[in-house]
Amino acid sequence: MMGAYFRKMAGSTQSPPRVGLGEILWSFLGSFLGIVAVAYINYGWLDTTGLFLLIGSLGASAVLIYGAIKSPLAQPRNFLGGHVISALIGVTAFKLLGPHLWLAAPLAVAFSIAVMHATRTLHPPGGATALIAVISGPQVTNLGYLYVLIPVGAGALVMLAVALLVNNLAPRRRYPEFWW
Repeated sequence: MMGAYFRKMAGSTQSPPRVGLGEILWSFLGSFLGIVAVAYINYGWLDTTGLFLLIGSLGASAVLIYGAIKSPLAQPRNFLGGHVISALIGVTAFKLLGPHLWLAAPLAVAFSIAVMHATRTLHPPGGATALIAVISGPQVTNLGYLYVLIPVGAGALVMLAVALLVNNLAPRRRYPEFWW
């Protein structure tokens, strides 16, 4: 059965639809402004405090909330909920299984996916948010549950504010498609 699927896919010559230059430019502008806002706060205000705002999974979220704004996975419920839920699960996995990172890491990701599914907040970068909580070392793990608020919650809120502004400036773009 899977063999037939892969043969069909391998024989497919159709590429994903091309997006127009305008869509590319709006996606570029949104992602640049979203990440620059988080990075400016991170390096301009928080750098001397021991706190930080910039985590890798926000870069992956930028692809969705600025580049795929109609995707259900890019909507505010999924974006915020997915990150916060995954951060909670990642911190909990580290607290319970920290000496066994080989087990804590996959359980954090797997539980995050399951809970995001169950709560209708699936956001693929959430898996990375959970993993970051487990494997990033003392700068992250010493935060404990503060990791959920700063960097995850605050960083996501900054990016969402930029997404609401930039994605609604263009006449043919509307974000979000739905809130809850």
